[in-house]
Amino acid sequence: MLRSTPRARRALVTAAASLLISGCTVVGPGASGRPGVPADRKAQDALLKAAEHRLVVDCLADRGLTLTARARAPDEDRTLQAALFGAGPRELSVTLATGATVTAHEDGCLAAARARLYGDARRWFRAQVTVGNLRAEAQARMRDDPAHQEALARWTRCATPADRPRPASPDAAVAARCAKESGLDDVRARLEAVELVVVRTLHRDQLTAYRQLRDRALLRAVELPAPTPPQKGHTHS
Repeated sequence: MLRSTPRARRALVTAAASLLISGCTVVGPGASGRPGVPADRKAQDALLKAAEHRLVVDCLADRGLTLTARARAPDEDRTLQAALFGAGPRELSVTLATGATVTAHEDGCLAAARARLYGDARRWFRAQVTVGNLRAEAQARMRDDPAHQEALARWTRCATPADRPRPASPDAAVAARCAKESGLDDVRARLEAVELVVVRTLHRDQLTAYRQLRDRALLRAVELPAPTPPQKGHTHS
């Protein structure tokens, strides 16, 4: 886990704030201004999801397979799963600052679809996993802060009955009341916001890659040719 002294942390926060104010973290105008690319984030996500699904279906079709919601025979199911997600050792791996390791295959149709959509499957995997876990990293970092540890100690005293040890899982109402009375909720909200700025600064290269690859994928998604009619072949259903 990446840790920093209070002085270094303040420097990172200041640097991040300067970058955000100056706009240096923005990568170009983005793809939302291009024809066919929606401006709304949810609509963009839907467009990318639909494009990825389309490319996966095309990849499976090239292997004589189709996706189906109906039950399949075990052998057929394993064949489809291997074609979809890959098989054997996982080639892609990212170890996060939290200590967790995320892995994935590079030889399945899902990876092939992402390679075509984002242009670089390995780079996209690393950027997506890193950016998707920024909040978890910020939360892990804030647990080392003295203010959080003190608030957590107050919460523990509040949630511990006077006549017996504190239960492993206190009643939800008690936990919520103690989180408010101890100030733990406020401390967590404040520290998480600060640590998010820090981790975004630490991972600015991956954030830049994420934005670049996502913008390119949005442009590729709107340029995909119309689907080809289904062809006869060996299918699993």
